[in-house]
Amino acid sequence: MKKTVIGSVLAATCLAGLAHPAFADDGKITLMIGGIEKQIYLPVKLTEQLGYFKEQGLSVDLLTEPAGVEAENELLSGSVQGVVGFYDHTIDLQAKGKAVESVVQLLQAPGEVLLIDSRKAGQIKSAAHFKGKSLGVTGLGSSTNFLTQYLAVSHGVKLGEFTSVPVGAGNTFIAALQQGKIDGGMTTEPTISRLLKTNEAKVLVDMRSPSDTQKVLGGLYPSSCLYMQTSWVEKHRAETQKLANAMVKTLKWIQTHSAAEIAAKMPKDYYAGDKDMYVKALASGKVMYTPDGRMPASGPATVLKVLSTFDKALAGKSIDLSKTYTTAFVDAAK
Repeated sequence: MKKTVIGSVLAATCLAGLAHPAFADDGKITLMIGGIEKQIYLPVKLTEQLGYFKEQGLSVDLLTEPAGVEAENELLSGSVQGVVGFYDHTIDLQAKGKAVESVVQLLQAPGEVLLIDSRKAGQIKSAAHFKGKSLGVTGLGSSTNFLTQYLAVSHGVKLGEFTSVPVGAGNTFIAALQQGKIDGGMTTEPTISRLLKTNEAKVLVDMRSPSDTQKVLGGLYPSSCLYMQTSWVEKHRAETQKLANAMVKTLKWIQTHSAAEIAAKMPKDYYAGDKDMYVKALASGKVMYTPDGRMPASGPATVLKVLSTFDKALAGKSIDLSKTYTTAFVDAAK
């Protein structure tokens, strides 16, 4: 379900003046995903496909936005109970006075790649060459934008010296590259494999695995997670526990099944027209998923370090990382 479909829900919620989302009349929990077809968010759709939400007695609606920052906005506006997006938003939001926490950590690496248009590869050999370039991100304020900004600043390029262009992912990202609207950009699977297969792009920075991420960012960078407003979690601990039970069971299922078996459970349109390519990318990327939904101990500090490099909202702020995530529900799920 796309953003246009939930417009009436958002309007109704705003009119009601809710500080945080309550249950819908039918008792459903609504989760917003920043691009549900992306492999970095695969566990949440797989949980639905495996029937684990229903097994917990939950009625869960999965909605999708093209960018994580838009999913974040839906949470803050009160139209959804949770978001499946990047953990870094919880830190950024705390700096802005919002209490949001990761409840289940799905990924221990970004699963992202900075691709460069093959026609420009000779000009852009590192992030130090971003000056004057246009780089695609899913949305302004998105995690792809955060990581792109970090790469630039950490290589001596100031924020005003390059342009972040919101182009989404999938077909819209590919079209922007083909049409020369961007010189490259940050994206995920299966978009990465689609562009590499046609030789239209080359990998400049790879953060698909924990080991590659540590080389680039200096540590693990926990990314995709289920995050929710802390006030909602405190008032709905039973429902939150059931969500954690379902997702942790899925993460363990992923560890014991092949990429082909996982792909077979996913909707066919997620394959982007090439199932073999999708399976191959998933086989390589399985290492990015956490085995049990736990936050990597060293992860939050790495994310804070990255964001502090460029995020003005963090300037002069003391961030309490312990309030940006909880392991209570995944511990209980085990």
